[in-house]
Amino acid sequence: MTLVPPLALPSHCSRPSLVARLGSTFRLFSLALCGSLYGALLGSILVYSIADFLGRKRELIIAAVLYALGALTTAYAPGLGVLLVGRLLYGLGIGLAMHGAPLYIAETCPSQIRGTLISLKELFIVLGILLGYFVGSFQINAVGGWRYMYGLSAPLALLMGIGMWSLPPSPRWLLLRAVQGKGSLQEYKEQAISALGKLRGRPPGDKLSERQIQDTLVSLKSSYTDEKSEGSFLEVFQGPNLKAFIIGGGLVLFQQITGQPSVLYYAGPILQSAGFSAAADATRVSVVIGVFKLVMTWIAVAKVDDLGRRPLLIGGVCGIALSLLLLSAYYKILGGFPLVAVASLLLYVGCYQISFGPISWLMVSEIFPLRTRGRGISLAVLTNFGSNAIVTFAFSPLKELLGAENIFLLFAAIAFLAVLFIVRTVPETKGLSLEEIESKILK
Repeated sequence: MTLVPPLALPSHCSRPSLVARLGSTFRLFSLALCGSLYGALLGSILVYSIADFLGRKRELIIAAVLYALGALTTAYAPGLGVLLVGRLLYGLGIGLAMHGAPLYIAETCPSQIRGTLISLKELFIVLGILLGYFVGSFQINAVGGWRYMYGLSAPLALLMGIGMWSLPPSPRWLLLRAVQGKGSLQEYKEQAISALGKLRGRPPGDKLSERQIQDTLVSLKSSYTDEKSEGSFLEVFQGPNLKAFIIGGGLVLFQQITGQPSVLYYAGPILQSAGFSAAADATRVSVVIGVFKLVMTWIAVAKVDDLGRRPLLIGGVCGIALSLLLLSAYYKILGGFPLVAVASLLLYVGCYQISFGPISWLMVSEIFPLRTRGRGISLAVLTNFGSNAIVTFAFSPLKELLGAENIFLLFAAIAFLAVLFIVRTVPETKGLSLEEIESKILK
């Protein structure tokens, strides 16, 4: 999330006018932030019932269209109402993309590099945030400079849509539709073989693709034996599906309630309290933090399929707990050492980017059985944005009630609980195919 600096005000403004305009600016910032968050929440709710109907490819194309419409509407908004509509459209795109992207990658890539490819999604998210930081730092003193920041995402959304249009549908989704009785089994099977061949760069009629599709089809059919073709609406809360939801939903819940929205959204005020008094100074330090996030995410991308998911999660979340303890100590007893605040932020960001950042969504994308994967990931996305909203809106009242030192101490205690949850509940999935995860871990 890119920090939006206060608007530059004329020097002749009176103090009451200054306070009123600053308050108005903060409320506008909050509304703009909430617009995208509410859109993401709505998108994650809608996709629960339509994910398997749309398919992964069409879902991501729709997300790209919503991104482009939201970006252009926001950039050219003549007033607050249109601005909020633009943020809502953009948020809908976020909800669909956060659901469809890990799902499509997990279902189409080889198991040996699944962790790397899904973690690359997080890397490009961080790269986009860094681009926002750069634009924000250059436009910090420009009236309406935020319009450029939002408008620049429109051509990137177009590139995303064109890229997804050129890719085949998910072979596993095609087989799922066949087993659900949505069309000819043989026709869907042939389409799946063709899609897998294109994704692997193999010639038409390749026997290896046929064999892999047949193995996946046999595994999928076995999960539908003696059950309704699509199961009940609440099937995701039963049996192996419930176990998968506890693992995936628990990870994205802890990802948020360990303070991620608050620490990152309020990085500017934290930096300003550490001595970076000017908005421009804090914004440019945010660029440095963005570069650091990118570097640490790249480390996770490079090591996730070598070290595995659990070591990165356990080590990273322990580091998050330590950084939150240091932030609490800064506000309590180390206020005279501003470098402690900056170092704590960097430690938090670095540990988050090698653990919760990429690994949570990796686990969510691979842990659910195929028959409930679309709905399961939808609930995980809803859990993510719902808990994000709760933590974001509760942070300021809790800070007033408990004080900054105690709120960060509370987040640290939750982080230690997250470590226990990971150690006791989260399995290692490195090198396993999605079908092996379903048969060996969930059953």
